[in-house]
Amino acid sequence: MNLNITKSTMLVALLGLSSQLFAQETPTTSRFSTQDFRTWSVGVHGGLLTPRTIFGNSNHQFQTPVEHIGYGGYIKKQILPALGIQADFLAGKVEALRLSNGVGYTANTGYKTNIQWSGALSAVWNVANISINTENAVLIPYLKAGAGYMSSGATTTGFNDVNANSGSYREGWFVPVGAGFKLGVTKGINLDFGYDVNFVKSGKFDGLSTFGNDRFAYAHAGLEFALGRSSKPQLQNYSALANLRKQTAEESADLRRALSTAEQNAARDRAQYAKDLADDDNDGVANKFDKCPGTPSGTVVDGSGCPLALPKPEIIKETKVVITEADRKIVKDAISNLEFDLGKSTIRAKSYSTLNRVAALLVEKNFSLKLAGHTDITGSRELNLRLSKDRAESVKAYLVSQGANASRIEATGYGPDQPIATNKTAAGRQLNRRVEFTLF
Repeated sequence: MNLNITKSTMLVALLGLSSQLFAQETPTTSRFSTQDFRTWSVGVHGGLLTPRTIFGNSNHQFQTPVEHIGYGGYIKKQILPALGIQADFLAGKVEALRLSNGVGYTANTGYKTNIQWSGALSAVWNVANISINTENAVLIPYLKAGAGYMSSGATTTGFNDVNANSGSYREGWFVPVGAGFKLGVTKGINLDFGYDVNFVKSGKFDGLSTFGNDRFAYAHAGLEFALGRSSKPQLQNYSALANLRKQTAEESADLRRALSTAEQNAARDRAQYAKDLADDDNDGVANKFDKCPGTPSGTVVDGSGCPLALPKPEIIKETKVVITEADRKIVKDAISNLEFDLGKSTIRAKSYSTLNRVAALLVEKNFSLKLAGHTDITGSRELNLRLSKDRAESVKAYLVSQGANASRIEATGYGPDQPIATNKTAAGRQLNRRVEFTLF
C-alpha cells in the first residue's frame, strides 16, 4: 500500500511539472522594459551506463564492468537564471563480470541489470553563465542533485547461493547527482554533456544481497530545446550584461541622432530669422515686411518699404517736441504688455493692441522712438546680443507695418550689458529681459 502511494505521489509531481509547458507569456518590446524569457525546455540524450563510478565499483567481486548504451530525456523549468527544476527519465542496462578467481570471489560470475524505467526530480544549479559580448551564453557549467524512483531487474550468472536474487523486477528509490556543461548552439538549442552517479537505495540492484547499497554511472551527451516563441531568449542562457551593453549602445545612437537633428533645426531657424530680419536695401524695413525690396539707398519709404511721393521741400520753423504724460503712459503700457515667444524674437499677439497705440502716436505727433533690447545673463553673450537686437528690430518692424516712419525709429540691442536688477534671482532676471521705448 505504501509503495503504491509513493509511486502515485511521484507521478502526480511529474505531471504537474509538465502541465504548463505551452503556457503563453506576454511579450515586451520597449527598450529597458521588463524582459520575458523562455523558461521551459525539453532534452534528449544517450550515453554509456556502467557500474564503474568515480567513487569506485559498488560490488568489488566484479572487477570487469561492461558498458551498455543508455538513453533518456528530461523536462525542465528554469526558475532563476542559475536554478532550474528538472524531471529526468532514463532506461538501459548495467552489467559487470568476474573472469578470474579471487579471495572469496568466484570466476565466471556476473550480473546484468535491466533498468525498465526510472524517473527523477532534480535541482540543476548553473555554476556560471559565461557570456559577456553575446546575449546567448556559449558555455554553462552546472551541478545537479535530486531523488528518483525506478523499476529494475537483475539476472545473475554463476551463483547458486541464497544471496542471488535474479529474474524479477523490483522498484525502489535512488539519488542521482551529477555535473556537466551546456554549449549554446543557437538561441534556443544547447548541446548538453553530463556525468551522473546514481546511488541506489538497495543492495539488490545487482541481484545480490551483499556489500551494501549499489550505484552506477551514466555519461551522456544530448540536445536541449527551449519551448516558446523564438523571439524570446532562454532564461538559463541569457546574459543581462551583454543585453544591457547592446541596449545602451542603441540608446546612445538614438540620442546622438536626435541631437544632430535638433542642431540642424536650430541652425535652419537661425538662418531663417537672420534672413527675415535683415534689411538688404537699408530702407529701415526688414525683408520680412518689405513689400518693395531693392529700393535705392536714401529713398524715403512707407511702413511697407515702398517709396513715398514726397511733396516739395518746405522751409518750416523747427518746433520743440512736447511729450505729455498721456504719451508716456501709452509707451509704458506697451512696455509692460510686450511679450515674445520663449527664446525667440516673435511678438505674441496679446501685445499688438498696445503697440498699435504707440504706432498711432508716432504717426499723429511725428515723434522719434529709440528701441533698446536687453537680456539677462542666461546663455552666451553672443547669443544674448543677437536676441536683444532681433527683438528690438521685430518691434520696429511691427510699428512700421502699422504706418510709423521707419526713419524715425532706431533699434539697438545691448544684450546683458545694462542690467537694472540682479541676475542672481529669477525676479531680477525677469526685470533685465526687456525692450525700452524712448520718445524724443
